[in-house]
Amino acid sequence: MLRVKGAFRIRCHLAAALIAVLLLPSSPLTAAAADARHSPPGHSPAKPVTAILLVARRVVSDPNFGGSIVVVMNNLGPAPIGIIVNRPMPLSVSRFFPKLKRLAHVYTRVYYGGPVEFGTVWYLFRAKAAPASAVRVCDGVYVSSDRKLLLELLRRKRPMQGLRIFVGHAGWAPGQLQAEIEGGAWSPRRADARSIFDPKPLRSWPSPQGSKRGT
Repeated sequence: MLRVKGAFRIRCHLAAALIAVLLLPSSPLTAAAADARHSPPGHSPAKPVTAILLVARRVVSDPNFGGSIVVVMNNLGPAPIGIIVNRPMPLSVSRFFPKLKRLAHVYTRVYYGGPVEFGTVWYLFRAKAAPASAVRVCDGVYVSSDRKLLLELLRRKRPMQGLRIFVGHAGWAPGQLQAEIEGGAWSPRRADARSIFDPKPLRSWPSPQGSKRGT
């Protein structure tokens, strides 16, 4: 197993090479958004997406998740899918999108969303209503991987307001996450906009104090 610092450095270099590369159309997100979009008027998807916030406890030894805070969504696929929301990478949005000159002075960082499909980009954003290419996470928060929508958000006067961009995501096999929760690896919390976009987790990750939130 690679040391955490070494693995993180490799991932950061990879992220720098992934400029403007977004999720493939076959992602669970685009599929879920399409299901919602094609539902008959007045009907909701049979299995609406539900979300929960999980905080890693001290017993989590996996370097990918120790000290992490993860928003986990059900029904995007056959098993839960999550995004780590408190691991900013040493990579700014301006460096990630060098061709978008208007972002030249945007120093907000891109986040490490998880070890799964590290060559893909996801983003969480706040909105009053759901765009067609996004999936509701909780009240006022949506998740998407749609390139066109992301570029529209980045063209706003304040492009990063209520927006976070992630590389990769987290995933579990069917039944795995439930077993981890029952085993005491995670502390469940209510998922809401304030928790997901809480500025306090904007710290170096992992850190010796990283797991204290889960005690």
